[in-house]
Amino acid sequence: MSFDLAWRHLDWGTLYVASEWVLRVAALVYVPQRRPPSAARAWLLLIFFLPWFGVVLYLLIGRAYMPRRRYRVQKEIYELIRRIVPRASAFDTTAAARAVSPELLPALRLADSLSEFPIVGGNRFELLPDYDAAIARIVAAVDGAQRHVHMLFYIFENDDVGRQVAAALERAARRGVAVRVLMDAIGSRGGLRGLAPGLRAAGAEVVAVMPLRLWGPNAARFDLRNHRKIIVVDGASAFFGSQNIVSAHANRGMVNEEMLVWAAGPIVRQLHAVLLGDRYLELGALPAESDNLTPTPETESTQGLAQVVPSGPGYNEGTAEAVMIALMYGARSRVVLTSPYVIPSEPFLVAMCSTARRGVVVDLIVDAESNKPLVQLAQQSYYDAMLRAGVRVHRHHGSFLHAKHMSIDDDVALIGSSNLDIRSFALNAEVSVLICDRTVVAELRRIQDDYLARCDRVTIEERQRLPLGQRALENLARLTDSLL
Repeated sequence: MSFDLAWRHLDWGTLYVASEWVLRVAALVYVPQRRPPSAARAWLLLIFFLPWFGVVLYLLIGRAYMPRRRYRVQKEIYELIRRIVPRASAFDTTAAARAVSPELLPALRLADSLSEFPIVGGNRFELLPDYDAAIARIVAAVDGAQRHVHMLFYIFENDDVGRQVAAALERAARRGVAVRVLMDAIGSRGGLRGLAPGLRAAGAEVVAVMPLRLWGPNAARFDLRNHRKIIVVDGASAFFGSQNIVSAHANRGMVNEEMLVWAAGPIVRQLHAVLLGDRYLELGALPAESDNLTPTPETESTQGLAQVVPSGPGYNEGTAEAVMIALMYGARSRVVLTSPYVIPSEPFLVAMCSTARRGVVVDLIVDAESNKPLVQLAQQSYYDAMLRAGVRVHRHHGSFLHAKHMSIDDDVALIGSSNLDIRSFALNAEVSVLICDRTVVAELRRIQDDYLARCDRVTIEERQRLPLGQRALENLARLTDSLL
């Protein structure tokens, strides 16, 4: 039989079905390698039901890979960080012991071993929970800059707020201040299109972070994003937290409520090192003004004891998650967790439940209405286990609470950009700051209590009355937890 005749008589339907089974069997061998069972389960289910679609999606976003060049550059970034932020060879238990209870010392020791940065004292912090006031503080800081302004944001939008901040940056650049703005290539599409040309014309540098490339030396998963929010002004002060440069009304029908933090002291240098490292990852060089980055004077003060905890591809995987888990196990009286997205890993869920079962009050504050319905459905599927263990789940009303922070007893706060989900812990580039200062923790607790005053409690009885269809939707959404 000739090749043409054989080709015409080929049973394409049988061949297609056979190809699907080849993909399913191959996935059973390959997908579970070096990944948690929950993540493997989600991908295997998708590939089993939709083999070709599932395999294509898996190839695009199935593994948290980065190109070899980026891993090589990341090693250079570690050296850069060590030059900018020298650290002692041993963890200072004396300073830490004066700041926290003995039960929390192991968590601080873990943070010291996982983070590239040491815990340092002599810092000052101001919590800025008011959205518009926080933007005004950013603009005022930029207008007061004398040497440089460095910014890194996941979302820098071309809206009223973005244009207000961009105008301040343009004014700074025109008066000779070195202005450098890093914008995530996907999250800041609007800013890169609409604001970057004006910024560059004024003399500012604008860099698209992690641009989408599906092939070539810089190819990486398109859903790996830089989710950090950092501003450094003159190397003397910094801002960090959950707030992007975008209108509070960016989510239709919702008003965002955030947590931005102003900081001064040695912690500024650590935040600056993270920002400069992300710039180095894109451009392969430090800016000219980095030659004037003088070391922060050493201090033995335990006031404002703090440490930057970066996480994401290139850093120790799961750093923020591991520190949070250790803090919960060290808690004596109360843990308050605030996040718009809660898709916990099994170890994180066990830590929450175990902490509640041993008598510690565990309060989880989430949004009553989310801007991501599928995530909210998956999130709600975890409530039953939490409630049975004694975790108090609170639904926040009146705003879209986008803040991300936790408090432990009266001793420790962790504030940053990281949600309580697998994406934030393992995929996105995030930054959190561990603060061991009872004054700051007390202020954060007052803000958290204000949240709670606008919440209603999820109850076991309410969950038991859920219609079968709603529970089925939640459980189906939960199967996608590793994809969200």
